[in-house]
Amino acid sequence: MAEVVLQNIMKRYGDLYAVNDVSFTVNDGEFVALVGPSGCGKTTTLNLIAGLLPITSGNISIGDRNVTRLDPKDRDIAMVFQNYALYPQKTVFQNLAFPLQMRKLPKDQIETKVKEAARVLDITHLLERRPRELSGGQQQRVALGRALVRDPLVFLMDEPLSNLDAKLRVQMRSEIKRFHHNLNATIVYVTHDQLEAVTMSDKMAVMNGGLLQQYDAPEKVFADPVNMFVASFVGSPAMSLIPLEAVTKGADTVLRSPEGWDFTLSPENARKAQRSTTVKVVLGARHSTLKLHHSAQPGTVPGKVYTVEPTGDITFAQVFISGAVVNISLDPSVHIRPDDLVHIEFDQSRIHLFDENTTMALKAD
Repeated sequence: MAEVVLQNIMKRYGDLYAVNDVSFTVNDGEFVALVGPSGCGKTTTLNLIAGLLPITSGNISIGDRNVTRLDPKDRDIAMVFQNYALYPQKTVFQNLAFPLQMRKLPKDQIETKVKEAARVLDITHLLERRPRELSGGQQQRVALGRALVRDPLVFLMDEPLSNLDAKLRVQMRSEIKRFHHNLNATIVYVTHDQLEAVTMSDKMAVMNGGLLQQYDAPEKVFADPVNMFVASFVGSPAMSLIPLEAVTKGADTVLRSPEGWDFTLSPENARKAQRSTTVKVVLGARHSTLKLHHSAQPGTVPGKVYTVEPTGDITFAQVFISGAVVNISLDPSVHIRPDDLVHIEFDQSRIHLFDENTTMALKAD
């Protein structure tokens, strides 16, 4: 395996930048997920790494080679696609063997590699079947096996689970994660599903509008988003964001709502708010950090219940606070109904503050 280095890569179509000055490094053996909404540039970035699209500017290295101008066949990569791309008339064995036959490997070597890949992916019993006789999950394993037999430097995966049903997607997440663990493979994985990215990857590259928004370990991206886009995209449910106004009230800094209530900030959060380029500050909080009260308590803010969603072991409530919909997770024993007036308590050690003008996270120093 090998590291992948992207240096200031750009892909432009006329005046449109599909990928705009993106740089990051995938270390040897790392699983990196490219994640973001449709049209954010993640698949284009993957295709640039693969050589399927010509690059406008920048450099791409795989291992110790600059592959920017090399054809896909010369980059020593293997791709796993969304639609599996299996040959319907060939058996599983023949599908796995085909890329090796194209490289003119000896028959005995092909058989050894195919059987080893089948063993790793637990599809040995499927080798004589054709794709139409397989389930979606089995077809995906065959697609992984076809990439595995090539023994590439890097695996590139383009939304490989998007055609599977929800239950099978969860199962295949575990399969691919185990595949990565067993092989210590270098994997670049594209998905629009941030839950896939969080649960599977060593690092996440969060993209939007062709730009790299944040590149870090999933737990770091979740806990410390660099801007409002990342905060609102990563997490299920996403972080709730409430636009407010930072004002001075005596010795305190408070966040004031258009309705007139004040939320007094701790000294550390006051320092964050004071670094904003505008008085308009956005308060962010994860659902698990909030507490719901049926009556006013010191430090709480008023809200009105919009919907209640029981899920069995946890109940999610959406509460209107100053015009924003705020997600709160509750114990199922808590009884509330739509239109109930409630009061919400924020954990000041776990709230986030953003500059509404720049959308960037505010830091105390």
